Amino acid sequence: MKFTDVMGCTGSAIFLLFASAWIPFIGPFFSLLTPLPFLYYTTKLGVHQGLKMMGITIVIVGLISKLEGYPQLIFFCLEFGILGLIIAESYRREFTFGLTIFWGASFMLLLGAVSLFLVGLSKEMGTLDLILDYFQSNLTETIRAYESTGLDQEKVIHLQEYGRVVTNLVIKIYPSLVIIGTGFVVWLNVVISRPLFRRGNIKYPDFGPMDRWQSPEFIVWGVIAAGFALFLSRTGIKLLAINLLIVMSVIYVFHGLSIVLFFLNRYHVPRWVRFGVYLLIIFQQIILVGMAMAGLFDQWIDFRKIHKKRAN
Repeated sequence: MKFTDVMGCTGSAIFLLFASAWIPFIGPFFSLLTPLPFLYYTTKLGVHQGLKMMGITIVIVGLISKLEGYPQLIFFCLEFGILGLIIAESYRREFTFGLTIFWGASFMLLLGAVSLFLVGLSKEMGTLDLILDYFQSNLTETIRAYESTGLDQEKVIHLQEYGRVVTNLVIKIYPSLVIIGTGFVVWLNVVISRPLFRRGNIKYPDFGPMDRWQSPEFIVWGVIAAGFALFLSRTGIKLLAINLLIVMSVIYVFHGLSIVLFFLNRYHVPRWVRFGVYLLIIFQQIILVGMAMAGLFDQWIDFRKIHKKRAN
């Protein structure tokens, strides 16, 4: 383990972790890339060296975060470091793209659940009560901030009512939001690691053409089951069905995105046109709905003729 490797991993992790505090607006996005240094150097040097680097980085981040007044960053460093190691192990075992995302997200969700349980245990609170208290405290602080600006009392009351409605909605779909957010972080690091690995002459897994990726066929039965479950009278089953539908809808959105990418590549669409298409996808929610529907019905319509080619 060279000194330059240690400095590269530690320095990159520190910059990415503290980016949310140092860089306005786009800082939080850089923080999501914190697993990349651990992924890069673990793949390059091996698991044992990666563990050593993660330990060194956690110690240094702990000292700096204490001096800067951000003690919670050490937990993010530990979490993202473990994620980098998990993705690196998935690369070593040559998992498929879908399995890499699945196992990375699963381990992160398990780690997050254990962390919430331990924090709740220390505060003598249940996990659900801890999450509810977090949202309520954020709502209270937001309302106080608006009150300090001299906002009318009537508007403050409307803001309180609106905040309660939003809080109740978020709490109901919180499991699906956590799953989607975790999956997105894993997906983002897997995708961005590709050019990073090529730049460092490190072997990147052969996931195949991304414009031919498709969601597993069996999850359509989950969509059907969740759809029927919405008509049941039990509230718990309905909430489970709603969260399940939200997660699977996002999976089908990415399936639809691979279809869009396929036709962009097939017709050699210029980069500036692609950029406009991606902007439309981001800012027009109706397009996301269309992509999800395209991903869902692709199993039967086969827009890219993938199943036909395989059969031949």
